Amino acid sequence: MRRYIRLARPFTLLPPLLGIVSGAICAFGSAHNPDPARQVTWSVILTVAIGSLCASAMNAASNIVNQIADLEIDRRNKPGRPLVTGEVDVRRAWRMAAILYVLCIVPTWVVVPFPYRSLAERVGAPIHLHAAFFIYCIGALATFVYSLPAFGRTKRHWFGANFTIAVTRGGLLKVAGWSFVATVACAEAWAIGGIFALFLLGATSTKDFSDMEGDRAHGCITLPVRFGVRRAAAIMAPFFVVPWLAIPILAWLPDPSAPGSPLLTGNRAFLTVLGLALAAWGAYVARLLLKNPEELASTENHPAWTHMYLMLMSAQVGFALGYVVSPPVPGGLPR
Repeated sequence: MRRYIRLARPFTLLPPLLGIVSGAICAFGSAHNPDPARQVTWSVILTVAIGSLCASAMNAASNIVNQIADLEIDRRNKPGRPLVTGEVDVRRAWRMAAILYVLCIVPTWVVVPFPYRSLAERVGAPIHLHAAFFIYCIGALATFVYSLPAFGRTKRHWFGANFTIAVTRGGLLKVAGWSFVATVACAEAWAIGGIFALFLLGATSTKDFSDMEGDRAHGCITLPVRFGVRRAAAIMAPFFVVPWLAIPILAWLPDPSAPGSPLLTGNRAFLTVLGLALAAWGAYVARLLLKNPEELASTENHPAWTHMYLMLMSAQVGFALGYVVSPPVPGGLPR
């Protein structure tokens, strides 16, 4: 069991879980919450719990598939991983991944928003309310597209790899969490997801610098392999700042589909401070990147990589708080 836990890489499972919970809380505190009483019922809690655990299970399955596909690369870059050492064989790894994919997709069919509460009501809810199920299916497919040659293996291309991760683990993750509580047919859900997607589009490359030798040898043209260490760091730096500056802008922009309501219906002042604080943090990380880019390629867990994960999780928590502190009244205007 210890070997399989290592194979799943448990330390990477917290961000998707947080992302789902954060997205659900944002929807709950938003003007789009279909429950006029905004009651935190056991039905709501169970829905979010199922969805968040499914997101972590999918991330674990993705990690396993990625390690199977990257076995030869990991012999050079990550020699201590269970597949490389032979602690777990490939056949059993595939079996474990298959079980996790079933466990992470099937339960999401019963994840539907208010007013459906009983199991029978959830299963038979209109198909458009099963958005979470279809988003999870897309997310599962994307893990194969990212890792396996038969599905395209976008990991081989610096932009394709980052785009796949950004869309699924940034944008769709937040929208999936939102879909547990409210409809995704609103601009707000996609605007929040877009912020996280833009951040990951550049920031996710922090993990690629220490793997350059193995990636280059096996045809994975990551950002630092394609542009070199210094240029790659310069390309990445704005992505640590610009997405967060979009938060206060979107908090004050009107929603084109709902006249009189802001695009982000959380607490305006809180979201503005959150965005500026994250942008300042991002500027510090960008400075770390640009100060000594060569260190990125020589250190397996560079401080910028740690900051990237901490910033991502802090933003998830921050957004959730922004929709809990002084929630909006009907019509989207903050109290």
